[in-house]
Amino acid sequence: MTGLLLPLADIKIGEHTTRTWGGITFNIDTIISTLVAGAIVLILGFWARAALTKRPEDHVPSKVQLVWEAVVGEVNTQVEDNLGRVHPFVVPLAVALFFFILIANWLELLPTEINKHLHLLPAPTADTNLTYAMAIMAMVGVWVYGIREKGVKGYFKHFVEPFPVLLPLNILEELTKPITLALRLFGNIFAGGIMLALIGLIPFYASWLPNLVWKLFDMFIGGIQAFIFALLTVLYFGMAGAGHDEHGTDDTDDTAADTGTRKTAAETIPTPVPAR
Repeated sequence: MTGLLLPLADIKIGEHTTRTWGGITFNIDTIISTLVAGAIVLILGFWARAALTKRPEDHVPSKVQLVWEAVVGEVNTQVEDNLGRVHPFVVPLAVALFFFILIANWLELLPTEINKHLHLLPAPTADTNLTYAMAIMAMVGVWVYGIREKGVKGYFKHFVEPFPVLLPLNILEELTKPITLALRLFGNIFAGGIMLALIGLIPFYASWLPNLVWKLFDMFIGGIQAFIFALLTVLYFGMAGAGHDEHGTDDTDDTAADTGTRKTAAETIPTPVPAR
């Protein structure tokens, strides 16, 4: 039993390469991995954009362009089917978050570990500093969007609905959204890193199969978590702007219905026949 515990004690979980400037500690490995993931997303985006500048007769869609178009089209379909029409910037934001989180999650699978204590490109989403930053950014955007769509009074009115006594619970729910959004992503990716570290303790001749199986499963988990984060972001934007466009649509429909009714009623009045 003691022989088993000693290798486990060598696993360092949650440790980062840090530097301190001005009394602030920075996780250098997380910053580097975040920049790498962001650079890959930008390269893929510019690559797909460059393909669109070709002449239509010479243009053959590349695999990167097909992937982007498939993801954007699916997100648009899901948003319109479930939330109706939302602000045009919401879908590009969700797609960018999806690709960034997906690539950041998959960085853990690259063989960039020099030794047990030095990983050049760990998954930055296994660091709460990044997941909290993304969650706060998303939720601040949701709150600003809701206020711009409904106005200050209209947006904060939903905190006392359906009953004013629920005000504390509604505020608490709103404040916990970025926390749960961040910890859900962090917990899953962090657990995957722990499993990879544990599998690494097994001798190579016996660990290659578990390592392969877990990495495939970890890729699937990374994709699911990226999708969930992006989907929840879209849902939060949809809920923040709910009721703004619907009123205008309902009024328009009612007006059209009234007009149609009056027109139909007018058409049913018989035309008087002049007396001879």
